[in-house]
Amino acid sequence: MKILRRKVIGMIFGAIAALGASTAWAADMPKPFDSPGEVKIALIRYISTGDFFQAYLSGVEAQAAALGVDLRVFDSRQDAALQADMVDQAIALGVDGIVIQHGLTESMKEAAQRAVDAGIKVVAFDVNVDNPAIPQIEQSDYLLGKLALEQALKDNGGEWEAGYVYVPGIAPLDRRHVAWEEVKAANPGINERVVIGTLDNPIANSNANQARSALQANPDINVFFAPYDEFAKGVKIAVDEAGLTDQISIYSADVSTADIAAMREPRSAWKATVATNPAVVGEVSVRSLAMMLAGEDPGASVIVPPTLITQALLNERDVKNMADLALAMPQFAHADVSVPEWMPLPPR
Repeated sequence: MKILRRKVIGMIFGAIAALGASTAWAADMPKPFDSPGEVKIALIRYISTGDFFQAYLSGVEAQAAALGVDLRVFDSRQDAALQADMVDQAIALGVDGIVIQHGLTESMKEAAQRAVDAGIKVVAFDVNVDNPAIPQIEQSDYLLGKLALEQALKDNGGEWEAGYVYVPGIAPLDRRHVAWEEVKAANPGINERVVIGTLDNPIANSNANQARSALQANPDINVFFAPYDEFAKGVKIAVDEAGLTDQISIYSADVSTADIAAMREPRSAWKATVATNPAVVGEVSVRSLAMMLAGEDPGASVIVPPTLITQALLNERDVKNMADLALAMPQFAHADVSVPEWMPLPPR
């Protein structure tokens, strides 16, 4: 009985100590973060399918928890009209800030402006809402495309029969497309044989269907540029089924544990990808929004630098998952972006 009493008393004093620590922590935070749980933010997503977007969400959740904010997640599943409606839903809920994740300019521009007009702070990740009041969180998508293509040139020389995966109107894909057009213009030996691409769910399987037809019609393709990992997964499915793993090289953007496993399969056609850590990008998105809520300016363009990840590096360092990748490439594990002195970071 005495032991139980001591345990209970210890739990009470522990709770009091934790409360004191929480109060002290809150006292060191700028308004409105000096009152834990009072700040409400919304994440409004256009795309959620795929490992990249799950990791991005985990980063948003981790940074929101570190700040002690109330996070609401809205998922439109590639329904542009619904995503715009979700902005209005967030406004009606009285959120203090909104992160818009992907989407179409034509559907999100006016919706984002309505949020700004309502006095809500907004940041946008990989969607151009054409609004100077809204910082753009970017992976330097142009550089993602450029670094992947430079590796393709290094591996294959300047003459390819190329397949390309592209869906216009999506801001990050449009930025990567600029790199593709520049590299083609500078290397006339690159012959673009076919352009495919869809965001229909499931994205990888839908693109695999298109890639099958493309490879049947263009059996001499030897390089595929698929600058989104779900695109690359789809192309790899088609290449594997066609028995062309030794004839075609795939170059992409973005990375996940599943991508690493696919790149490391014996004789895998997936030779390289360029990526930021999506969880880190999620953290940066929330930190940038928090800075605005605290009256600070993260800048009009918040760029998270990308990293080239080759199949050879993954094999040499025996990288099996995202945690291994962060250890093998420390620059991938954290981005010193939007980190004011007062900002608490998620535990590592």
